[in-house]
Amino acid sequence: VQLQACGGGLVQTGGSLRLSCAASGRTFSNWNMGWFRQAPGKQREFVAAISWSGASTYYADSLKDRFTISKDNAKNTVYLQMNSLKPEDTANYYCGARPGRLDYVQYGMNYWGKGTQVTVSS
Repeated sequence: VQLQACGGGLVQTGGSLRLSCAASGRTFSNWNMGWFRQAPGKQREFVAAISWSGASTYYADSLKDRFTISKDNAKNTVYLQMNSLKPEDTANYYCGARPGRLDYVQYGMNYWGKGTQVTVSS
């Protein structure tokens, strides 16, 4: 099982980035997918999750106005569109997969991918 995240980089405050996470090695039918982030010296925190069908989404309250999660099942890929980025969004962003209730994704993933670094300059 492999979850490969990409799309991170350096962006100025107010800019946008779109992260991608491609899943391979198994079929994640009926599994939820989502994103967490971890800043230096801080705990990993939940960002957003999406159901397998893409019909349902779940966000951290503080981020839902700026971040949008989506997926392309044909490509087995989940995306995170991040707008109006702030320096406090600087972190390593991880994607993952978890079965069951969508809102339970916030408690952690069964499978994790390697992170992609997002740095927002002031």
